[in-house]
Amino acid sequence: MGHLKSTELPESLVHPAGSDREPRRSGGRAWIWILGVVVVLGFTYWYFHSARGNTAVQALGGAAGGHGGPGEFDPDQIVPVVVSTATRGDLPVFFNGLGTVTAYNTVTVRSRVDGQIVKINFTEGQMVREGESLVEIDPRPYQVQLEQAEGQLAKDEAQLRDVQVDYDRYQQLFKAGVIPKQQVDTQQAQVGQFTGSIKADQAAIDSAKLQITYSHITAPISGRVGLRLVDVGNIIHATDTSGLLVITQLQPIAVIFSLPQDQLSQVIGKLHGAGPLPVEAYDRDDTTKIATGKLLTIDNQIDTTTGTYKLKAVFNNEKDDLFPNQFVNVHLLVDTKHNVTIVPATAIARGPQGTYVYLTQKDSRVKIQPVTVTLNSGNSVAIGKGLRAGDTVVIDGQDKLQDGSRIDARTPSGASVAQGANTSDSGSAASADASTGSNSTEQPSKSQAARKDAER
Repeated sequence: MGHLKSTELPESLVHPAGSDREPRRSGGRAWIWILGVVVVLGFTYWYFHSARGNTAVQALGGAAGGHGGPGEFDPDQIVPVVVSTATRGDLPVFFNGLGTVTAYNTVTVRSRVDGQIVKINFTEGQMVREGESLVEIDPRPYQVQLEQAEGQLAKDEAQLRDVQVDYDRYQQLFKAGVIPKQQVDTQQAQVGQFTGSIKADQAAIDSAKLQITYSHITAPISGRVGLRLVDVGNIIHATDTSGLLVITQLQPIAVIFSLPQDQLSQVIGKLHGAGPLPVEAYDRDDTTKIATGKLLTIDNQIDTTTGTYKLKAVFNNEKDDLFPNQFVNVHLLVDTKHNVTIVPATAIARGPQGTYVYLTQKDSRVKIQPVTVTLNSGNSVAIGKGLRAGDTVVIDGQDKLQDGSRIDARTPSGASVAQGANTSDSGSAASADASTGSNSTEQPSKSQAARKDAER
Protein backbone atom coordinates (compact mmCIF):
# COMPACT_ATOMS: atom_id res chain seq x y z
CA MET A 1 0.00 0.00 0.00
CA GLY A 2 1.53 3.31 -1.09
CA HIS A 3 1.90 6.41 1.06
CA LEU A 4 -0.69 9.10 0.50
CA LYS A 5 0.49 12.52 -0.64
CA SER A 6 -0.45 15.57 1.29
CA THR A 7 -2.68 16.63 -1.55
CA GLU A 8 -4.55 13.42 -1.25
CA LEU A 9 -5.22 13.71 2.51
CA PRO A 10 -8.72 14.54 3.59
CA GLU A 11 -9.47 18.17 4.14
CA SER A 12 -10.26 17.51 7.78
CA LEU A 13 -6.70 16.22 8.39
CA VAL A 14 -4.80 18.92 6.50
CA HIS A 15 -6.76 21.77 8.06
CA PRO A 16 -8.17 20.64 11.39
CA ALA A 17 -11.39 22.12 12.55
CA GLY A 18 -10.99 25.42 14.34
CA SER A 19 -7.45 26.06 13.09
CA ASP A 20 -8.63 29.00 10.99
CA ARG A 21 -10.04 30.72 14.09
CA GLU A 22 -6.69 31.37 15.83
CA PRO A 23 -5.54 34.28 13.64
CA ARG A 24 -8.85 35.96 14.08
CA ARG A 25 -8.61 35.57 17.89
CA SER A 26 -5.07 37.18 17.99
CA GLY A 27 -6.24 39.99 15.81
CA GLY A 28 -9.09 40.72 18.25
CA ARG A 29 -6.72 41.05 21.21
CA ALA A 30 -4.45 43.41 19.25
CA TRP A 31 -7.39 45.69 18.51
CA ILE A 32 -8.25 45.77 22.18
CA TRP A 33 -4.70 46.96 23.07
CA ILE A 34 -4.74 49.56 20.32
CA LEU A 35 -8.07 50.88 21.56
CA GLY A 36 -6.74 51.12 25.11
CA VAL A 37 -3.68 53.08 24.00
CA VAL A 38 -5.88 55.47 22.03
CA VAL A 39 -8.07 56.03 25.09
CA VAL A 40 -5.02 56.74 27.31
CA LEU A 41 -3.56 59.17 24.77
CA GLY A 42 -6.89 60.91 24.44
CA PHE A 43 -7.24 61.30 28.20
CA THR A 44 -3.68 62.59 28.49
CA TYR A 45 -4.30 65.13 25.72
CA TRP A 46 -7.48 66.27 27.42
CA TYR A 47 -5.84 66.53 30.84
CA PHE A 48 -2.82 68.52 29.77
CA HIS A 49 -4.85 70.91 27.61
CA SER A 50 -7.47 71.60 30.23
CA ALA A 51 -7.15 74.50 32.72
CA ARG A 52 -6.61 72.10 35.60
CA GLY A 53 -3.85 70.20 33.80
CA ASN A 54 -2.20 73.41 32.65
CA THR A 55 -2.02 74.57 36.28
CA ALA A 56 -0.41 71.30 37.38
CA VAL A 57 2.17 71.45 34.59
CA GLN A 58 3.08 75.01 35.50
CA ALA A 59 3.41 74.04 39.16
CA LEU A 60 5.62 71.10 38.22
CA GLY A 61 7.79 73.30 36.03
CA GLY A 62 8.09 75.92 38.79
CA ALA A 63 9.24 73.31 41.28
CA ALA A 64 11.86 71.95 38.86
CA GLY A 65 13.20 75.15 37.36
CA GLY A 66 12.38 77.67 40.07
CA HIS A 67 10.24 79.72 37.62
CA GLY A 68 6.88 79.69 35.87
CA GLY A 69 7.39 77.04 33.21
CA PRO A 70 9.28 73.77 32.93
CA GLY A 71 12.89 74.67 32.14
CA GLU A 72 11.84 78.25 31.36
CA PHE A 73 13.13 81.34 33.21
CA ASP A 74 10.49 83.97 33.93
CA PRO A 75 12.30 87.24 34.74
CA ASP A 76 9.07 88.85 35.99
CA GLN A 77 8.40 86.30 38.71
CA ILE A 78 8.88 87.93 42.12
CA VAL A 79 11.05 85.88 44.47
CA PRO A 80 10.99 86.65 48.22
CA VAL A 81 14.51 86.94 49.61
CA VAL A 82 16.37 88.19 52.68
CA VAL A 83 19.07 90.78 52.08
CA SER A 84 21.88 92.39 54.04
CA THR A 85 24.09 95.40 53.47
CA ALA A 86 27.85 95.13 53.09
CA THR A 87 29.74 97.10 55.72
CA ARG A 88 33.29 98.27 56.13
CA GLY A 89 35.08 97.66 59.38
CA ASP A 90 37.37 95.38 61.36
CA LEU A 91 37.04 91.61 61.11
CA PRO A 92 38.55 89.47 63.90
CA VAL A 93 40.43 86.31 62.95
CA PHE A 94 39.60 83.34 65.20
CA PHE A 95 41.06 79.86 65.43
CA ASN A 96 38.31 77.47 66.51
CA GLY A 97 38.79 74.28 68.49
CA LEU A 98 37.00 71.83 70.74
CA GLY A 99 37.75 72.03 74.45
CA THR A 100 36.94 70.58 77.84
CA VAL A 101 36.57 72.59 81.03
CA THR A 102 38.88 71.43 83.83
CA ALA A 103 39.14 72.62 87.41
CA TYR A 104 42.07 74.93 87.98
CA ASN A 105 42.99 72.81 91.02
CA THR A 106 41.51 69.52 92.24
CA VAL A 107 42.25 68.11 95.70
CA THR A 108 41.17 64.80 97.18
CA VAL A 109 41.11 65.38 100.94
CA ARG A 110 42.46 62.46 102.95
CA SER A 111 43.12 61.90 106.64
CA ARG A 112 46.71 61.93 107.93
CA VAL A 113 45.83 60.18 111.19
CA ASP A 114 43.75 57.20 112.29
CA GLY A 115 40.58 57.64 114.26
CA GLN A 116 36.83 57.97 114.33
CA ILE A 117 34.98 60.81 112.61
CA VAL A 118 33.07 62.77 115.24
CA LYS A 119 31.91 65.80 113.23
CA ILE A 120 31.48 66.95 109.61
CA ASN A 121 31.44 70.73 109.17
CA PHE A 122 30.45 71.02 105.48
CA THR A 123 27.48 70.31 103.28
CA GLU A 124 27.70 68.73 99.84
CA GLY A 125 28.14 71.29 97.08
CA GLN A 126 29.20 74.03 99.48
CA MET A 127 31.74 76.67 98.50
CA VAL A 128 34.55 76.62 101.08
CA ARG A 129 37.56 78.84 101.61
CA GLU A 130 41.09 77.78 102.33
CA GLY A 131 41.56 76.96 106.04
CA GLU A 132 37.91 76.28 106.88
CA SER A 133 37.25 73.22 109.07
CA LEU A 134 35.81 70.27 107.16
CA VAL A 135 36.06 67.11 109.30
CA GLU A 136 36.93 66.48 112.94
CA ILE A 137 38.48 63.20 114.08
CA ASP A 138 38.40 62.08 117.74
CA PRO A 139 41.55 63.76 119.20
CA ARG A 140 41.51 62.11 122.63
CA PRO A 141 44.10 59.38 121.89
CA TYR A 142 46.57 62.04 120.76
CA GLN A 143 45.85 64.21 123.78
CA VAL A 144 46.77 61.25 126.00
CA GLN A 145 50.02 60.83 124.06
CA LEU A 146 50.72 64.51 124.58
CA GLU A 147 50.27 64.23 128.34
CA GLN A 148 52.52 61.19 128.48
CA ALA A 149 55.23 63.00 126.55
CA GLU A 150 54.95 66.00 128.83
CA GLY A 151 55.26 63.75 131.93
CA GLN A 152 58.33 62.05 130.53
CA LEU A 153 59.86 65.44 129.82
CA ALA A 154 59.34 66.57 133.40
CA LYS A 155 60.94 63.38 134.69
CA ASP A 156 63.97 63.70 132.45
CA GLU A 157 64.43 67.34 133.33
CA ALA A 158 64.50 66.48 137.06
CA GLN A 159 67.10 63.76 136.49
CA LEU A 160 69.14 66.13 134.39
CA ARG A 161 69.29 68.64 137.22
CA ASP A 162 70.42 65.88 139.60
CA VAL A 163 73.25 64.62 137.43
CA GLN A 164 74.25 68.20 136.62
CA VAL A 165 74.74 68.95 140.37
CA ASP A 166 76.78 65.77 140.79
CA TYR A 167 78.91 66.70 137.82
CA ASP A 168 79.73 70.09 139.34
CA ARG A 169 80.76 68.40 142.63
CA TYR A 170 82.96 65.87 140.81
CA GLN A 171 84.76 68.66 139.05
CA GLN A 172 85.65 70.32 142.38
CA LEU A 173 86.73 67.01 143.92
CA PHE A 174 88.88 66.27 140.88
CA LYS A 175 90.61 69.61 141.21
CA ALA A 176 91.31 68.80 144.87
CA GLY A 177 92.76 65.46 143.80
CA VAL A 178 90.21 63.41 145.70
CA ILE A 179 88.66 61.47 142.77
CA PRO A 180 90.10 60.21 139.49
CA LYS A 181 89.42 61.80 136.09
CA GLN A 182 87.43 58.76 134.93
CA GLN A 183 84.67 59.36 137.47
CA VAL A 184 84.31 62.97 136.31
CA ASP A 185 84.00 61.86 132.69
CA THR A 186 81.34 59.28 133.56
CA GLN A 187 79.26 61.89 135.30
CA GLN A 188 79.62 64.23 132.31
CA ALA A 189 78.28 61.47 130.00
CA GLN A 190 75.21 61.09 132.19
CA VAL A 191 74.52 64.81 131.86
CA GLY A 192 74.65 64.51 128.06
CA GLN A 193 72.42 61.44 128.13
CA PHE A 194 69.64 63.19 130.02
CA THR A 195 70.00 66.25 127.81
CA GLY A 196 69.29 64.05 124.79
CA SER A 197 66.33 62.45 126.57
CA ILE A 198 64.84 65.88 127.10
CA LYS A 199 65.12 66.65 123.39
CA ALA A 200 63.41 63.36 122.56
CA ASP A 201 60.66 64.14 125.02
CA GLN A 202 60.17 67.53 123.40
CA ALA A 203 59.92 65.88 119.99
CA ALA A 204 57.30 63.47 121.33
CA ILE A 205 55.34 66.44 122.63
CA ASP A 206 55.52 68.17 119.24
CA SER A 207 54.44 64.97 117.49
CA ALA A 208 51.42 64.59 119.74
CA LYS A 209 50.45 68.19 119.15
CA LEU A 210 50.79 67.65 115.40
CA GLN A 211 48.53 64.59 115.53
CA ILE A 212 45.94 66.66 117.36
CA THR A 213 46.22 69.29 114.62
CA TYR A 214 45.77 66.63 111.92
CA SER A 215 42.63 65.39 113.65
CA HIS A 216 41.00 68.70 112.59
CA ILE A 217 40.93 68.50 108.77
CA THR A 218 40.73 71.87 107.01
CA ALA A 219 40.27 72.92 103.37
CA PRO A 220 43.62 73.09 101.55
CA ILE A 221 42.20 75.31 98.75
CA SER A 222 39.13 77.43 98.08
CA GLY A 223 36.54 75.76 95.90
CA ARG A 224 33.39 73.68 95.68
CA VAL A 225 32.97 70.58 97.81
CA GLY A 226 31.71 67.49 96.04
CA LEU A 227 29.72 64.60 97.46
CA ARG A 228 31.13 63.33 100.73
CA LEU A 229 32.60 59.86 100.69
CA VAL A 230 32.36 59.02 104.43
CA ASP A 231 29.86 59.69 107.20
CA VAL A 232 30.06 60.48 110.89
CA GLY A 233 31.09 57.53 113.06
CA ASN A 234 33.30 55.78 110.54
CA ILE A 235 36.80 54.72 111.51
CA ILE A 236 39.32 56.02 108.99
CA HIS A 237 43.02 55.38 108.54
CA ALA A 238 45.85 57.37 107.05
CA THR A 239 46.50 54.49 104.63
CA ASP A 240 43.00 54.50 103.13
CA THR A 241 43.08 54.83 99.33
CA SER A 242 39.74 56.63 99.09
CA GLY A 243 39.51 60.16 100.38
CA LEU A 244 36.97 61.92 102.53
CA LEU A 245 35.85 64.43 99.87
CA VAL A 246 36.99 66.20 96.70
CA ILE A 247 37.39 69.97 96.33
CA THR A 248 37.53 71.60 92.88
CA GLN A 249 38.66 75.18 92.37
CA LEU A 250 36.19 76.88 90.02
CA GLN A 251 37.35 80.49 90.27
CA PRO A 252 39.43 80.72 88.20
CA ILE A 253 38.80 77.73 85.96
CA ALA A 254 40.72 76.31 82.99
CA VAL A 255 39.79 75.08 79.51
CA ILE A 256 42.03 72.68 77.58
CA PHE A 257 41.47 72.64 73.81
CA SER A 258 43.26 71.51 70.64
CA LEU A 259 44.22 73.22 67.39
CA PRO A 260 45.80 71.90 64.18
CA GLN A 261 49.59 71.91 64.13
CA ASP A 262 49.58 74.14 61.02
CA GLN A 263 48.40 77.02 63.21
CA LEU A 264 51.08 76.58 65.86
CA SER A 265 53.61 79.07 64.47
CA GLN A 266 51.06 81.85 64.18
CA VAL A 267 49.78 81.31 67.73
CA ILE A 268 53.30 81.24 69.21
CA GLY A 269 54.23 84.41 67.32
CA LYS A 270 51.21 86.28 68.62
CA LEU A 271 51.63 84.90 72.14
CA HIS A 272 55.23 86.11 72.38
CA GLY A 273 54.61 89.39 70.65
CA ALA A 274 51.23 90.67 71.82
CA GLY A 275 50.98 88.96 75.20
CA PRO A 276 48.02 86.83 76.34
CA LEU A 277 45.54 86.18 73.54
CA PRO A 278 41.78 86.54 74.19
CA VAL A 279 39.82 83.30 74.28
CA GLU A 280 36.04 82.91 74.04
CA ALA A 281 34.12 79.84 75.19
CA TYR A 282 30.86 78.95 73.41
CA ASP A 283 28.24 76.34 74.19
CA ARG A 284 27.91 72.92 72.54
CA ASP A 285 25.95 74.38 69.60
CA ASP A 286 28.61 77.07 69.09
CA THR A 287 25.94 79.78 69.16
CA THR A 288 25.98 81.31 72.66
CA LYS A 289 29.11 82.80 74.20
CA ILE A 290 29.56 81.58 77.77
CA ALA A 291 32.68 83.35 79.01
CA THR A 292 35.78 85.27 77.94
CA GLY A 293 39.28 84.52 79.20
CA LYS A 294 42.89 84.49 78.05
CA LEU A 295 45.37 81.96 76.75
CA LEU A 296 47.63 80.71 79.53
CA THR A 297 50.10 78.35 77.89
CA ILE A 298 50.77 75.87 75.07
CA ASP A 299 51.69 72.22 75.55
CA ASN A 300 55.30 71.20 74.91
CA GLN A 301 54.58 68.62 72.21
CA ILE A 302 52.30 67.77 69.28
CA ASP A 303 50.06 64.73 69.35
CA THR A 304 51.32 62.63 66.43
CA THR A 305 48.12 60.56 66.23
CA THR A 306 45.87 63.57 65.57
CA GLY A 307 48.31 66.20 64.31
CA THR A 308 47.10 68.68 66.91
CA TYR A 309 48.56 70.42 69.94
CA LYS A 310 46.94 71.32 73.24
CA LEU A 311 46.45 74.78 74.70
CA LYS A 312 45.27 75.90 78.12
CA ALA A 313 43.13 78.98 78.70
CA VAL A 314 42.02 80.43 82.03
CA PHE A 315 38.69 82.11 82.84
CA ASN A 316 37.67 84.07 85.93
CA ASN A 317 34.31 82.27 86.01
CA GLU A 318 32.83 84.74 88.47
CA LYS A 319 29.27 83.61 87.69
CA ASP A 320 30.10 79.89 87.61
CA ASP A 321 29.11 79.65 83.94
CA LEU A 322 31.77 77.00 83.33
CA PHE A 323 31.79 73.66 85.10
CA PRO A 324 34.43 70.90 85.19
CA ASN A 325 34.25 68.37 82.31
CA GLN A 326 31.89 70.64 80.35
CA PHE A 327 32.25 70.49 76.55
CA VAL A 328 32.77 73.89 74.91
CA ASN A 329 33.71 75.38 71.54
CA VAL A 330 36.74 77.63 71.88
CA HIS A 331 37.46 80.68 69.71
CA LEU A 332 41.03 81.96 69.97
CA LEU A 333 41.51 85.52 68.69
CA VAL A 334 44.86 85.67 66.88
CA ASP A 335 44.50 88.73 64.63
CA THR A 336 42.18 91.51 63.46
CA LYS A 337 41.87 92.63 59.83
CA HIS A 338 41.19 96.35 59.68
CA ASN A 339 39.13 98.35 57.15
CA VAL A 340 37.74 95.46 55.08
CA THR A 341 34.37 94.94 53.35
CA ILE A 342 32.28 92.51 55.38
CA VAL A 343 29.19 90.51 54.39
CA PRO A 344 27.44 87.54 56.02
CA ALA A 345 28.89 84.17 55.07
CA THR A 346 25.49 83.01 53.80
CA ALA A 347 25.66 85.58 50.98
CA ILE A 348 28.51 83.72 49.29
CA ALA A 349 27.55 81.25 46.57
CA ARG A 350 29.89 79.02 44.60
CA GLY A 351 29.73 77.86 41.02
CA PRO A 352 31.89 76.97 38.03
CA GLN A 353 32.91 80.61 37.71
CA GLY A 354 34.02 80.76 41.36
CA THR A 355 32.51 82.64 44.30
CA TYR A 356 29.76 85.17 43.67
CA VAL A 357 26.87 86.99 45.31
CA TYR A 358 23.46 88.16 44.15
CA LEU A 359 23.67 91.95 44.13
CA THR A 360 20.39 93.90 44.22
CA GLN A 361 19.76 96.54 41.54
CA LYS A 362 17.69 99.71 41.35
CA ASP A 363 14.81 98.00 39.52
CA SER A 364 14.32 95.38 42.26
CA ARG A 365 16.28 92.83 40.33
CA VAL A 366 19.49 90.99 41.09
CA LYS A 367 22.59 90.29 39.13
CA ILE A 368 25.35 87.80 39.66
CA GLN A 369 28.40 89.63 41.00
CA PRO A 370 31.70 87.70 41.15
CA VAL A 371 33.62 88.41 44.35
CA THR A 372 36.95 87.49 45.93
CA VAL A 373 36.81 86.15 49.48
CA THR A 374 39.96 86.97 51.45
CA LEU A 375 38.97 85.76 54.92
CA ASN A 376 36.35 83.57 56.58
CA SER A 377 35.70 84.31 60.24
CA GLY A 378 32.70 82.69 61.86
CA ASN A 379 29.48 83.95 60.25
CA SER A 380 31.20 86.78 58.36
CA VAL A 381 33.56 86.96 55.40
CA ALA A 382 35.88 89.67 54.13
CA ILE A 383 35.54 90.60 50.45
CA GLY A 384 38.65 91.69 48.58
CA LYS A 385 37.11 92.51 45.19
CA GLY A 386 33.61 92.79 43.76
CA LEU A 387 31.74 94.66 46.51
CA ARG A 388 31.95 97.91 48.38
CA ALA A 389 30.38 99.20 51.57
CA GLY A 390 26.68 99.92 51.17
CA ASP A 391 25.95 97.27 48.53
CA THR A 392 22.96 95.08 49.29
CA VAL A 393 23.31 91.34 48.75
CA VAL A 394 20.95 88.39 49.10
CA ILE A 395 21.66 86.16 52.10
CA ASP A 396 18.66 83.80 51.92
CA GLY A 397 16.62 82.52 48.96
CA GLN A 398 19.45 82.28 46.40
CA ASP A 399 18.33 78.83 45.27
CA LYS A 400 15.37 80.38 43.43
CA LEU A 401 17.32 83.20 41.79
CA GLN A 402 18.96 83.68 38.43
CA ASP A 403 20.69 86.64 36.88
CA GLY A 404 17.98 89.29 36.38
CA SER A 405 15.36 87.84 38.73
CA ARG A 406 12.88 90.19 40.38
CA ILE A 407 12.88 90.08 44.17
CA ASP A 408 10.82 91.07 47.17
CA ALA A 409 13.62 92.04 49.55
CA ARG A 410 13.32 91.95 53.31
CA THR A 411 15.75 92.33 56.19
CA PRO A 412 16.56 89.43 58.57
CA SER A 413 14.09 90.95 61.04
CA GLY A 414 11.29 90.76 58.44
CA ALA A 415 11.08 94.47 57.57
CA SER A 416 10.57 95.39 53.94
CA VAL A 417 13.55 96.92 52.15
CA ALA A 418 13.13 100.00 49.93
CA GLN A 419 13.62 99.11 46.27
CA GLY A 420 16.68 100.47 44.57
CA ALA A 421 18.79 100.30 47.72
CA ASN A 422 22.05 100.50 45.77
CA THR A 423 21.12 103.80 43.94
CA SER A 424 20.08 107.33 44.83
CA ASP A 425 16.81 108.09 46.58
CA SER A 426 15.17 109.57 43.50
CA GLY A 427 16.07 106.58 41.36
CA SER A 428 14.78 104.31 44.10
CA ALA A 429 11.38 105.99 44.20
CA ALA A 430 11.00 105.95 40.41
CA SER A 431 11.99 102.33 40.08
CA ALA A 432 9.64 101.41 42.93
CA ASP A 433 6.65 103.02 41.19
CA ALA A 434 7.56 101.43 37.86
CA SER A 435 7.98 98.03 39.44
CA THR A 436 4.62 98.27 41.19
CA GLY A 437 2.82 99.25 38.01
CA SER A 438 4.42 96.62 35.86
CA ASN A 439 3.68 93.97 38.44
CA SER A 440 -0.02 94.75 38.45
CA THR A 441 -0.32 94.76 34.61
CA GLU A 442 1.95 91.85 33.81
CA GLN A 443 0.21 89.23 35.90
CA PRO A 444 -2.86 88.90 33.58
CA SER A 445 -0.67 88.90 30.48
CA LYS A 446 1.38 86.14 31.97
CA SER A 447 -1.63 83.88 32.49
CA GLN A 448 -2.95 84.66 29.00
CA ALA A 449 0.39 83.79 27.41
CA ALA A 450 0.48 80.52 29.31
CA ARG A 451 -3.03 79.65 28.13
CA LYS A 452 -2.17 80.36 24.49
CA ASP A 453 0.93 78.19 24.72
CA ALA A 454 -1.19 75.38 26.10
CA GLU A 455 -3.69 75.68 23.27
CA ARG A 456 -0.91 75.55 20.69
